[in-house]
Amino acid sequence: MPKKKTNPGSPKRRGLPTIQKTKPSVLLGVSGSVAAYKAVDLASKLAALGAVVKTIMTENACRFVGPKSLEAVTRSVVFMSLWSSPEDHKSAHIALVDWADIVVVAPATANILGKAANGICDDLLSTTLCAASARPVLLAPTMNNNMWNSPAVQRNVRALKEMGLELVGPVEGRLANGAMGMGRMAEPQEILAAIEKTLLRIKRGKK
Repeated sequence: MPKKKTNPGSPKRRGLPTIQKTKPSVLLGVSGSVAAYKAVDLASKLAALGAVVKTIMTENACRFVGPKSLEAVTRSVVFMSLWSSPEDHKSAHIALVDWADIVVVAPATANILGKAANGICDDLLSTTLCAASARPVLLAPTMNNNMWNSPAVQRNVRALKEMGLELVGPVEGRLANGAMGMGRMAEPQEILAAIEKTLLRIKRGKK
């Protein structure tokens, strides 16, 4: 009997056993960047591996990709506001953090990095990150290379690492303005690998 062909681009082909076996609850944050379209691919790959994905989008993220795209691949409503439903008194940001096994922000703009580093809570995503100190948090930064190299952003990056948050990327490549430089968001497959590594470490009790 001929062997069943596997799609070379499939996440299962690359081997992500911890995600596949544990089927984690992944809270995906999407902030406002041209790279927001990659979040749809990341969410789709996570769902294909068996993860349960819920998404928070900032107002600016919705300018780059529609919430319906993420709802389609995750089969879950997208959360966008602290005040969006009759059940607001339940504190959505706390409930989402309690639900999640891991919080992933991809793309993570300079704006959301700054908010997370300094405890600024002015929307659902930043408020959720502030409440997520007991959860593993993975950030996938993206921005222009001049912004990435600025003292302010690097100060925030150091602060985030000292707080225990992890970063994957950015990487060198073609940026939104057409220039080549450091600031391109890591590809979804690289972010999946970072999620796998983090979940495996937690599973082994090496927090």
